[in-house]
Amino acid sequence: MKKGLRSIRSVSNYGLMGFSAAASLQLPVRLRGIQLGRPTDLLLDTDDWHALGFVVRCGDESTRFLPYAACQPGADEIAVASSLLLLEDVGFYTKRGVSFRSLLDGEVLGGGVLEDVVLGAGGVVEELEVEHEGVRKRIPAAGAVVRPTRASAA
Repeated sequence: MKKGLRSIRSVSNYGLMGFSAAASLQLPVRLRGIQLGRPTDLLLDTDDWHALGFVVRCGDESTRFLPYAACQPGADEIAVASSLLLLEDVGFYTKRGVSFRSLLDGEVLGGGVLEDVVLGAGGVVEELEVEHEGVRKRIPAAGAVVRPTRASAA
C-alpha cells in the first residue's frame, strides 16, 4: 500500500468541476460546522479572470474579506480553517478587485449580458454565462470584457 501525505483539511472535488459564483453567494461561511457569516459579494480580477475572495457579512454584523485561497467552497458551505482568515480591511480589497454583483447584467463585449461566472480549481474563472437574444450560453472567460452595470455591492 502506497503511503502519502494526508491533508490536514478535507479536500473537495467540487471546485474541480466548476461552480456558479451566484450559487456560492448563497452558501454560509463555516468553521468546522459553525456559521461565521454569509458572503455578500465575490471580488474578481477581470484582467486575469480569477476570484480574489468573498466579502462576508459576519454574525457580529461586521463586514470582512475572505481570500479565495484561504477557503474551500463546497456544495453546502464555504469552509475556513480559522476565523482569523476573515480580514477586516475590506476597503483595501474592494479597490483592487471588481465586484461580481456589479458585473451582473453587464454588457459582454461581443454580444450578450452577463448572468453568472463559472469558477474552476483555484478560483480561476473558466467561463462566463451569458444571455444573448433569449438564449443562455457559456463562453470562455479568457479575453472577455464585461462592462459593469452598477456600483460595487461590497
